[in-house]
Amino acid sequence: MCYRAACGAGKRIRRSASIHVNCAITVWLRVLVVEDEALLSRQLAKALADAGYAVDCADDGEQADFLIRTEPYDAVMLDLGLPKLDGLTLLRQWRDTGVAVPVLILTARGSWHEKVQGIDGGADDYVAKPFRIEEVLARVRALIRRARGLARSQLTCGALTLDIGTAGVSVAGAPIKLTSHEFRVLSYLMHHGGRVVSRAELTEHIYAQDFDRDSNTVEVFVARLRRKLGAPFIETVRGVGYRMRDPSGGA
Repeated sequence: MCYRAACGAGKRIRRSASIHVNCAITVWLRVLVVEDEALLSRQLAKALADAGYAVDCADDGEQADFLIRTEPYDAVMLDLGLPKLDGLTLLRQWRDTGVAVPVLILTARGSWHEKVQGIDGGADDYVAKPFRIEEVLARVRALIRRARGLARSQLTCGALTLDIGTAGVSVAGAPIKLTSHEFRVLSYLMHHGGRVVSRAELTEHIYAQDFDRDSNTVEVFVARLRRKLGAPFIETVRGVGYRMRDPSGGA
């Protein structure tokens, strides 16, 4: 893992995550942590990376606004008490300009009216400090599932199953061991089901902001996945990208 500027001023970590549907939905691999308390920002970033997400961090509202408008994020953890531009103002600006990314507010402000202001301002959920990291991660998972209309924590494509709770992958019940990057590529493709996903799009979502991105490595991960899965679940659409398919002919 690595951070940029100590994970509090636009830094990153990495990994992946997933959910259930019959081979057709969207994925959430990148999370933006907006928190000006450096230690808490690092703790959240590490916990998210360990849970399988690519993570970028911002420690003020202006930087967070820049990142959300220039990078593709699947969820945001947003502190309200930010320097330069406070969290509520930032959130309202995002919603007013059509930024629909799911937002979980993290704040030391515990009064009920501030919670109401956050939700009314466009937040999807709210956690008051101090909190347990495990609860925050669970809320992020649930928040993203709801945003995608998913009720369960598994993704399936024929005999292939990916479980978000365990970060496990199996084919016909037999466990398959994947690296974090292989898992992230598979998760993203499975969430997009029958849609063709380009190499550039995959690269944007499996790596965090300041990672040295190389779309050619996606081909390597796909080749490894095909060998490990033992069936043609990943189809190459020549000149376009990749998509998931059920080799049994189901979906």
